[in-house]
Amino acid sequence: MLKKERQAYILHQVNLHNKVLSSSLCTEINVSEDTIRRDLQELAEEGKVIKVHGGALSHSFNEVSFPISGVYSQNQKRLIAQKAISQIQNGMFILTSGGTTIMELARTLPPQLKATFISGSIPVILEYMHHPNIEVILIGDKISKNSKITVGSEAIAKIKQIKPDLCFLGTNAIDAEHGITDNDWEVVQLKKAMIESSKKVICLSIAEKINTVQPIRVCGLSDIDMLITELDPGNPLLKTFVDAGIHVL
Repeated sequence: MLKKERQAYILHQVNLHNKVLSSSLCTEINVSEDTIRRDLQELAEEGKVIKVHGGALSHSFNEVSFPISGVYSQNQKRLIAQKAISQIQNGMFILTSGGTTIMELARTLPPQLKATFISGSIPVILEYMHHPNIEVILIGDKISKNSKITVGSEAIAKIKQIKPDLCFLGTNAIDAEHGITDNDWEVVQLKKAMIESSKKVICLSIAEKINTVQPIRVCGLSDIDMLITELDPGNPLLKTFVDAGIHVL
């Protein structure tokens, strides 16, 4: 693979998954760590990624306030958000993770909605605060500088004390064999607690993340009640999840 092709692949993975690990890229592209390190350095110098220890982050993922426009696959994420809103009723307690799809959900909430939203994501909490009628609860603890979300034992303990009606889970990767997977250990522990505590778990994912895998397992398909994508529910790509008993919207 030529350097230009290699760097285009890396940039696409950063945009798709928000974060990439150098070790995973070495395996996927079949090149040395030194080659990946140089590629990430060049991309960082060009302002296309943010180089961090062990990999790289997308710029949108690293902002405390996500941009209103220019988000990767934003139209698809807006459609997912519109579908997700159909599951929300007045008076509900709703737990959400972070990420750009959840941000689109926060921005799409109807102004007349009266519900309580709970999250440890700093950008998402800031967006919820603009809403005129919802109550907002911040789950506090140590803040992950990479993901801009509170993580750690205290955050997990607080999640275990609540029983939300819905959990909207932003998704890094999902496939039939591995379930939901991610690339951030601390965020995975947080998501596990969210799934365990919630009455209903709704996974939000653009179609491009379906049949992709990241290094750390969050949960199996049996832990998911609903999967929302931008696709029509009858799309063949979603059949595996329907067969697994997941309600696809």
